[in-house]
Amino acid sequence: MRQLITSVILLLYFHHNALGQTIRRPIAAEYIGAGAYSNSHADVFSFTANQASLSGLKNISAGIYGEKRYMLNELSFYTAVFALPTRSGNFGLKGGYYGSADYNETNAGLAYARKLGSKIDIGVQFNYYGIKVAGYGKAATINAEAGIIMHLTERLNAGIHVFNPAGGKFGKNGDEKLPFVYSAGLGYEASAQFFASMEIEKEEDLPVNVKTVLQYRVLKQLLVRGGVSSAIPSFWMGCGFGFKSLRIDATASYHPQLGVTPGLLLIFNFSKQKDDTTE
Repeated sequence: MRQLITSVILLLYFHHNALGQTIRRPIAAEYIGAGAYSNSHADVFSFTANQASLSGLKNISAGIYGEKRYMLNELSFYTAVFALPTRSGNFGLKGGYYGSADYNETNAGLAYARKLGSKIDIGVQFNYYGIKVAGYGKAATINAEAGIIMHLTERLNAGIHVFNPAGGKFGKNGDEKLPFVYSAGLGYEASAQFFASMEIEKEEDLPVNVKTVLQYRVLKQLLVRGGVSSAIPSFWMGCGFGFKSLRIDATASYHPQLGVTPGLLLIFNFSKQKDDTTE
């Protein structure tokens, strides 16, 4: 039964991609990128949502996230990130893997971000995407994405992010390509404990997606997050526990037809923040 479900999902996937390749992201992508529009809640994963947020990191950091989509091994997703702050700007690395031996997608990215004064942060990232199908070979392409974050007040941030504006194409004929995606986000820090954000995203040939995120730090070592997405109605939630320089998060998202997707996230900061928190 599980193999049948997997085959149906992959069949629908290939049919959908006859004209274009969708972006492979975590089901709980809003969870790992939740702090992008925050001054104090950003972490090493935040630049996966907007590269400009990378400029706010002060410590060398690394993280890994994995999820089993709809409890199917064939649809597992893994991503790893690394951030290196320097005096001339901050650098980030990102790598990802999705699928199984029969069908899989890989990606790798190099990001750079810096502050332009106290009100504006900018960032850019260059990516490599590869697709491999057993018995049919593989194809790859490169593309770029960029973001900007504006600090409107001490508590309110806004930003814009664009993905693949030039249109990276796969294969010799270029029949398939990555879509153009643009988004606008807004984040508000009501207090040092509570943060809320909203992002409006438009992916080429897909409906507008409105994503909301709420985060509350129950204790200095414990945070909870929750959110919803409108394009394919689904919601997710999770909690993170910090101990010294390590943070461990458990997440779960729910799709009304396909079911539950569990996930696990690890973050390690190589030096402590001044306030001795883990973010």
